[in-house]
Amino acid sequence: MESKDLVKKIVKILDKKKGAEIKVIKIDDLTVIADYFIIVTGTSSTQVKALAGEVEFMLKQEGIAARNIEGHNSNTWILMDYNSVIVHVFYTETRKFYDLEHLWQDGTEVDISEIIEENAAE
Repeated sequence: MESKDLVKKIVKILDKKKGAEIKVIKIDDLTVIADYFIIVTGTSSTQVKALAGEVEFMLKQEGIAARNIEGHNSNTWILMDYNSVIVHVFYTETRKFYDLEHLWQDGTEVDISEIIEENAAE
């Protein structure tokens, strides 16, 4: 599956689970670690875990397994590595503290408004 298609699937999953402030940053010109970062906020530690769990479950249903998942024990930052797409699920305060959007400001923010609108129409 192409990175762009995987991003779309993950954004739809996070949006349906009420993930807040979903951002997609294209980083393929800056690093070899991935093509995209997806950053999302959960408003509680329970929601952080639920968002990550839903992404993992829904993608496994389609035969897509994460290469690595870290942070399940902390519930304030869960990192999910899907090779070309890395998902960062943050608790509100943790996201502000690490400020990945600033660290990766040289990346290109991807407009996901069409994905969100399409998701709402489904």
